[in-house]
Amino acid sequence: MLDQIRLERPDSMCAKRDDSYVDKRKKCEAKLKEAFLAKGGLIEIDSPYYFVVEHSPWLYSWYEQPDFIKIPASEIDLRYASFTYGDSMPTFAVQDGKEYRGQVYTYDEILKIIDKYGLPQNWNDDGAHGPERYIEVHIWKKDLMEKVNE
Repeated sequence: MLDQIRLERPDSMCAKRDDSYVDKRKKCEAKLKEAFLAKGGLIEIDSPYYFVVEHSPWLYSWYEQPDFIKIPASEIDLRYASFTYGDSMPTFAVQDGKEYRGQVYTYDEILKIIDKYGLPQNWNDDGAHGPERYIEVHIWKKDLMEKVNE
């Protein structure tokens, strides 16, 4: 798939990923899963659906014809939702002492982090202050996407 992206859209963000990206993503998902289960989170599927909290101008710029959907938190069974402050890959890879590194949050926990630091896209959309540019949401339940596609 990465080879096809590189061929069809060589200037896209995804085309710049190295060949080990998928393996790194799988290892990251294993960490997410383990940490979320340890907090009592519920998991129904092996790999989560990925979303972000609010609009991310930087992510929007990745695509030729971007679009988005809005799903209110009230529409989600939050027992199946985990969060990282920033993309999950650098959340586990970067070691700079920030309290949210290596952390997976529940909904109530991420609200406290947002209260403390704000939304990353509001203070770091250009990435000048670190890798956190949005809050990543991981939905570990299949039927959310069935609702979205209705």
